[in-house]
Amino acid sequence: MIQTALIMIGVGIFAGIAGAILGIGGGMIITPILTLGMGLNIKYAIGASIIAVIATSSGSTIAYLRDNVLNLRVAMFLEIATTIGAIVGALLTGVLDPKYLYLLFGCLLVFSGWNMYRKLRRGQEVLQRVEPDKIASKLKLNGSYYDKAEMKTIDYQVENVPAGFSVMFGAGVASGLLGIGSGAFKVMAMDTFMKMPLKPSSSTSNLMMGVTAAASATVYFFNGSILPGIAVPMALGILGGAVIGSRIMQVLPARWIRIVFIPIILYIGIQMLGKGLGVHF
Repeated sequence: MIQTALIMIGVGIFAGIAGAILGIGGGMIITPILTLGMGLNIKYAIGASIIAVIATSSGSTIAYLRDNVLNLRVAMFLEIATTIGAIVGALLTGVLDPKYLYLLFGCLLVFSGWNMYRKLRRGQEVLQRVEPDKIASKLKLNGSYYDKAEMKTIDYQVENVPAGFSVMFGAGVASGLLGIGSGAFKVMAMDTFMKMPLKPSSSTSNLMMGVTAAASATVYFFNGSILPGIAVPMALGILGGAVIGSRIMQVLPARWIRIVFIPIILYIGIQMLGKGLGVHF
């Protein structure tokens, strides 16, 4: 039992660091480790991944809020779209063929990966237009943050608000219908469509995922999917890892975060395309 707890703490620290840096929660790291590496039933692995997302969000968001890296207004605005989409997705279960959503979001993720690669090549992280986006200005979504890697304050503008809202609504539908996490979609909506820098996109995604996961955690708890012996030590490790990851993310150049994130988002996109086409990689 002690050995299992120590392993869970170690796994949690790793997942917390990676999740906090990339804005993907940690669930996609926890689930394969628990199922493939430790032979845990997928039901309990999913329950543990929900706890992982909440713990990552809790550990990292405190630091991001204190250092003013995440954009709270964007997070709350997009969370409306995600929540409505999740409800619609749950209602569409058994009505809409999931393969079309797999194909659509697989294509979007691959496109987002390509767009991130283009940004990487250009070295352009912040968009500055002469005329700011009217909707973003009206909703006061534009923001700024202090980049500890570049040692300066960076002001940025938010663009294409309807497109970002639509992508997040679709991500909510996919999450409710397919039972998948939407961390990669959240970063994609902000970075690719709303033209936010990667650091605010990643940190804002962490906050949003915690809100979404907390809403579904109650269901998993009452249906017995959360094992305290697995979830508690793992959550402790993740909390510590997320605090460390939030520190690392702020001093890492955005270029390096993008280099790590591009293969992950392309992999998820190709996997979703494969599921939509009935091909298993």
